[in-house]
Amino acid sequence: MPPPTPAKFHLTLLIHAHQPCGNFGSVLESCYEKSYQPFVELLEKHPQIHAALHYSGPLLQWLERNRPEYFVKLRALVQRGQIEMVGGGFYEPILVSIPPDDQREQIARLTAYLEHHFGQRPAGAWLAERVWEPQLPSILHSAGVGYTLLDDIHFHSAGFEPHELFATYLAEDRGQTVTLFPGQKKLRYLLPFGGVVESIAWLREAAIAHPGGVAAMGDDMEKFGVWPETYKHCYTDGWLEEFFTALEKNSDWLQLSTPSEYLATHQSQGRADLPTASYTEMMEWVLPTEVRLRYQTVLKEFSSRSDVTTFLRGGPWRAFFRKYPESNLLNKKMLRVSARIAAAPARRPDSPAVEELREARDLLLRAQCNDAYWHGVFGGLYAPHLRTDIWRNLIRAETLADRNTPGATMARVESLDYDADGATELLFTAPESQALLKPSDGATIAFFDFRPANATLINSIIRRPEAYHARVRAAATLPVGHVASIHEQTRVKEVGLEKFLRYDRWPRHAFRVLIFDQAKTHANFEALELHEDLGFAGGAFDIKSSSPHDAEFVREGRISALTKNGASSPNFILTKSFSFGPAPHGCEVACEISLKLSRAAQENAEAATPSDASPAAGSVAIGIESIINFLAPTADDRFFESGTRKENLRFGGEFPSPVIRVEDGWQRVRVTLTAPNARSFWVAPIETVSESEEGFERVYQGSQILPIWHLNPLSEKSQTIRVVWRIEHF
Repeated sequence: MPPPTPAKFHLTLLIHAHQPCGNFGSVLESCYEKSYQPFVELLEKHPQIHAALHYSGPLLQWLERNRPEYFVKLRALVQRGQIEMVGGGFYEPILVSIPPDDQREQIARLTAYLEHHFGQRPAGAWLAERVWEPQLPSILHSAGVGYTLLDDIHFHSAGFEPHELFATYLAEDRGQTVTLFPGQKKLRYLLPFGGVVESIAWLREAAIAHPGGVAAMGDDMEKFGVWPETYKHCYTDGWLEEFFTALEKNSDWLQLSTPSEYLATHQSQGRADLPTASYTEMMEWVLPTEVRLRYQTVLKEFSSRSDVTTFLRGGPWRAFFRKYPESNLLNKKMLRVSARIAAAPARRPDSPAVEELREARDLLLRAQCNDAYWHGVFGGLYAPHLRTDIWRNLIRAETLADRNTPGATMARVESLDYDADGATELLFTAPESQALLKPSDGATIAFFDFRPANATLINSIIRRPEAYHARVRAAATLPVGHVASIHEQTRVKEVGLEKFLRYDRWPRHAFRVLIFDQAKTHANFEALELHEDLGFAGGAFDIKSSSPHDAEFVREGRISALTKNGASSPNFILTKSFSFGPAPHGCEVACEISLKLSRAAQENAEAATPSDASPAAGSVAIGIESIINFLAPTADDRFFESGTRKENLRFGGEFPSPVIRVEDGWQRVRVTLTAPNARSFWVAPIETVSESEEGFERVYQGSQILPIWHLNPLSEKSQTIRVVWRIEHF
């Protein structure tokens, strides 16, 4: 008898394509031309290249509307058995961060969509950002998912040896299982950044060591054309076609298999009980900046010791909620809206409410799109247009849920720990608006939703140190456009970015009280050098009273700006009052500050003789800071206006008037800020320097707007100032 034919080695490619909800149409067009279209055209030319393709729902919807011919190509590839369409959450959520009912619906929606359009029910699912937690097997199994792909770091973290990762395994939770493909990091870096010969050599070595085994690689389609320099590399210079051709030429020992093709003839090799993890880079990005810098030092020190680095990994994906409070607030808003929609009473099928709640549910699922909830090379937390899209969807969804819940359209105030930070907040809800007020942070407003336009007015972000800021400073000495690699790049999109590395002392909330030396100027304000009093700006306030339309807060403390020549300031009582109400075409919110000496300080002042007079006596500057973000700062329909003067939203300077307007023609929202008796308004843009796949870039995150008063707080009379937002939909 002839000797048995050696078992072929299998290569399984799972290629993932995604665009976040709210991304610009021009970005999708570019990605289509640079990656999605040429990648599939090469698959058509190479029928032996079998692969699994995953497209997120938002991208599929765009392709269906704008490139229907692409669907024709995909259907043909599916019908001839060359590609396998992979499911997942329709709007690409991080499954572990959303409620169970939403998990099931996200997966079911993409399953139904793929089956309808391509005639194939997906057997597997792509996990967004490969975020894994041990409870996922039961979630995936109950949703009909047979397999998924994770990175090798997931397996190394559970004690798997590298040689064990050329097979599949079963993960189990409460008796329910899902098959796991271990993705090879080496392949993820070789394709397409290594040479074709080097890539084939690696596969050959793996095939010799693991006959009949499988090497799996799951990664972004965008790396084949969209990432910097990759279109030229993959298509103009022909790397991808050369690679496909080399795979075909080695078909005597190498077989390209879709995941289902491989699983049809191979059994899993036992259990894989994996810890919480994501891919290596994500687990680094989630670390607090100082910790991340130390982590990078350790990685560098042991870079030649794979026996050590196998045990090194960063933090869990959920830790982004600690690192970035803006992400946490967005997540908690999403969870609340999900609960409100679920609690809406059932209606008859023919009721108009059914359609409105269906719309609310779709908006909620869109708002679970993961990108704006985290930050790394690819995350979108620093992209205000992505945050805004989520906020707009959630505002509209919550408004619809309230409209269809008895009593929910009445003005109300709730006392709760909204953002799960251990402190009590007040949530003011009315037909026109919703505001979250945080007594623990200077009695400031963390978000303000203007419901008639589904607009979120604050939506800014703290300027904070990031681990890559050292490279921004170093990049000042490099030519524009210089690039190293996707994860350690030094590409800058404009010169002078290092000048914008400023760091905030406070979360970017509205109506923060700033008390400072009256000698400070607008330049100090823009440079974040007012040295404002810490307690009154960001300390905890006591809740004195609250009702559906107003609230009053109080704090007692000293004023640092009055401390001179070693003498301490007397104690003051600052009372902060808010009122909320309707107004023509919108609503109004007012914040009033009353500052006076405490009773003990008044008694001491009355008893003092002239020689006892405190050297701390004098005036201070005080302001109530507004934060407003209307995006696209240089667009013609977005501007500041005072009298006959008009400036774009990137304006930094002074308006010598107690009234200014901020207008957004895209959302059709106008905010008029009135500060009676104020000397002027100081305005400065809030701009971050963040990292994306295209390099370092400056991003407008809103404007800080400060009306200025000069007061003598040592006066026996109470000092009162007030700022009002009049918000209109036009």
